[in-house]
Amino acid sequence: MAKRVGGVVGLWDDDHAVVAAAHKVRQAGFVKFDAITPFPVHGMEEAVGIKRSWIPWVTFIMGTTGCLAGVWLQYWTSAVDWALNVGGRPFFSGPAFAPVMFELTILFAALSSVAALFFACRLPKIDPPIIDPDLTSHKFALFIPENDVGYDAGRVEQLLRQVGAKEVRRIAEY
Repeated sequence: MAKRVGGVVGLWDDDHAVVAAAHKVRQAGFVKFDAITPFPVHGMEEAVGIKRSWIPWVTFIMGTTGCLAGVWLQYWTSAVDWALNVGGRPFFSGPAFAPVMFELTILFAALSSVAALFFACRLPKIDPPIIDPDLTSHKFALFIPENDVGYDAGRVEQLLRQVGAKEVRRIAEY
């Protein structure tokens, strides 16, 4: 498990205000801060500096692997291991193989995407910290950890108030 760190959190009631605040916090030089929102907020990735995810590559590679596994499985079973000539059908029949190839593509892609998401998010988290229970319904937060570049608790509290936080708190560990 990752070691928990303390820091300062600012709370907002408006999603547009928290996106603008995240831009200003990033311009102030902070790079490890996190945005906590109850639903996806348009523009938050750019504001926080989150790069494009690598999970679509996992999905593509494993989907291709599933398709090739379907081709190999059916070819091996129908042309190598149990070659039966049924009604003059060819041993290697693409149209007959399409449903299994499709299903294995979807199966491999979906399961690997979920596994990659769990890995990327470091799930499951046992006993996650609760900053504010309203963050799951209607409030938004920016958390700046104490191990961020140029962290000074007083300066961070002042910055969060300047960018419009309704409430600013120090958190012992997150």
